[in-house]
Amino acid sequence: MKSTFLSHINNKNNRLAFTLLSLVMAMLLLAYASVPLYNLFCRVTGFAGTPNITLEESEYVLDERIEVRFDANVSSDLNWDFYPEQKTHSLKIGEDYTANYIAVNNSDIPINGTASFNVSPNDAGKYFSKLECFCFLRQTLNPGEKRTMPVNFYIDPEIVNDKFIGNLSEITLSYTFYETSDN
Repeated sequence: MKSTFLSHINNKNNRLAFTLLSLVMAMLLLAYASVPLYNLFCRVTGFAGTPNITLEESEYVLDERIEVRFDANVSSDLNWDFYPEQKTHSLKIGEDYTANYIAVNNSDIPINGTASFNVSPNDAGKYFSKLECFCFLRQTLNPGEKRTMPVNFYIDPEIVNDKFIGNLSEITLSYTFYETSDN
């Protein structure tokens, strides 16, 4: 009788330990997967001002125009100047456009940088379609190097059918460069 009681308690303890260990493992897995899953969600939905990345140009161009502002920032630990060649441009909705940003390495060593980006207002991100962008790859600038960095995009004509932002007159495309490691 005593041995069955102890084995019953031991069995319950094992199940509890296994359940708790499984819970901890699931939490760790979700923690590691949350950032890539969130990034995927933002790219698919345009959430938080994340622009679409596409290989196809717009099928049609509207006569309606929208003002696009270009913003550039550099993290405090990156010794670069970074700015748009032109601060604003009025373009037709659906029109393919290339904007240039300029980056200058002010240091005496090569530096790698990566740009993060967003569109505001946030709801406009799903209609901002990038065809090509310097932000897709890590950029390396040699000492004193100055480089023109293009971004090719269009505003999806479907934006005019969005009841919340269909009458939007201005969109801001913003980049922030951060230093990255050599790897």
